[in-house]
Amino acid sequence: MAIGAREFIDKLLVEKYAEEKVDNHDEKALVSKVNADDMMYAMNASSETYRTMLALNNRLTGVCYGIVSKSAKYNQYAACH
Repeated sequence: MAIGAREFIDKLLVEKYAEEKVDNHDEKALVSKVNADDMMYAMNASSETYRTMLALNNRLTGVCYGIVSKSAKYNQYAACH
């Protein structure tokens, strides 16, 4: 299995950019712009909010099922005929 461009346009692009040099490894590029503690706090707050929403959704679903089942009128003769 060969590695490389197969299409004509890809070969031309490879030839064009084969000798390009990229030098963006200065010290400023390697330093994070976001504080890690702030990011972890935001992620934790978001996940706690989502977990709370899921728990409330599950509880509301159970309550709705209970209301529907209590308000349902069952006819014992409908199943026999």
